[in-house]
Amino acid sequence: MEDFNNWKDLLNPEFYINNGGFWLILFIVFAETGLFIGFFLPGDSLLFVSGIYAVKIISETFGSTGNDFLDTTLLASAVAIAAIIGNEVGYYFGLKTGPALYKKKDTMLFKKKYLYQAHDFFEKNGALAIIMARFLPVVRTFTPIVAGIVKMDKKAFLRDNIIGAVLWSFLLIFAGHYLDKLFMEQFGIDLKKKLELIILVIVLVTTLPIVIKFLFGKKDDFSKYENHFDDEEKKD
Repeated sequence: MEDFNNWKDLLNPEFYINNGGFWLILFIVFAETGLFIGFFLPGDSLLFVSGIYAVKIISETFGSTGNDFLDTTLLASAVAIAAIIGNEVGYYFGLKTGPALYKKKDTMLFKKKYLYQAHDFFEKNGALAIIMARFLPVVRTFTPIVAGIVKMDKKAFLRDNIIGAVLWSFLLIFAGHYLDKLFMEQFGIDLKKKLELIILVIVLVTTLPIVIKFLFGKKDDFSKYENHFDDEEKKD
């Protein structure tokens, strides 16, 4: 686990915790929205597993406070700040250069269909999309960019961004930390030895809505977006 062996390591939260710890976790959280290239990296599972290792992570970085709750709170707070900054960067990127993305060709790290899906999600859910998107892989990467493209009010975006980031980071990190303690104390089960199963469950739960929409949802006419933003550029 200490060295990169294969591409599967990129999907394993323990790889990042063991090889980068606190600072790498924050970078991944920021990159997922701030650099819009991290949608393939573990998000929800990284936070949950980080919660399990919260005391270890804080101890190795700053030295433990001696209190599990405070250590976990420090980690969750730092992750929330990284998530907020990432979304703000994504928002301003969309505000300044967003329309051009609809003309950009697909690459290995960028797929226009994700931008279209995030746009649909944003339009259907309004301002709540910023909060809800935090809990949906891929969608959370592109929603702040779409918010910038449609010129959502900056103060409203910041408010929803903060709420979503705090809920996401604290719920998942505290769930990981205290469920690990609960299972160990009540059932003698060490969740650290069941991480592969836990990660699989989290991935299935968080991606199931997206998979269902992809398989059974009606096909969208994506050309409508390109026409829409062509008109917006002419107005500007």
